[in-house]
Amino acid sequence: MAGRGRGRGRGCGRRCCRGRAARPSSPATPSSSSSDLQEEEREVFEFVVVLKSDPLGIQRLSDKFANFVTGNEPVMLHLREAGCDCYRWPVDVFFDERGKMYLHTGWEKFARYHNLEAGCVLTFSYLGEADMSVKMFDETRCRRHYHGDTDEEDD
Repeated sequence: MAGRGRGRGRGCGRRCCRGRAARPSSPATPSSSSSDLQEEEREVFEFVVVLKSDPLGIQRLSDKFANFVTGNEPVMLHLREAGCDCYRWPVDVFFDERGKMYLHTGWEKFARYHNLEAGCVLTFSYLGEADMSVKMFDETRCRRHYHGDTDEEDD
């Protein structure tokens, strides 16, 4: 898996992992790569989760999202920080007998690395094929940018 040797989910340090857009903001043109076109054509399902009392525990996802994947339920999701395509965190998913969907094994590691706590708001964007982009906001509702905080430019 890409990024496995980097340990603990740290980004690669590339410009895309420093809170900047991973691809140009110009609209797709006929000369755009096929992967850019495929990403824009995919149906993206977005939802918000507010972390409650135990942000490190198993997290329940939106019922509408669980219904969206019905018939094609993933056993694992690959979470990644929005705007950073360098590392994906594998997180096991399970469904209970009522069809409720939860993030399980791997979630605690993701939450610890990103210092998530009660009151944080996460926006999830499901991009298909078990790929999930996550934006994280703190209790002040300001977005957290993890890899942009440690620039090596100490002049």
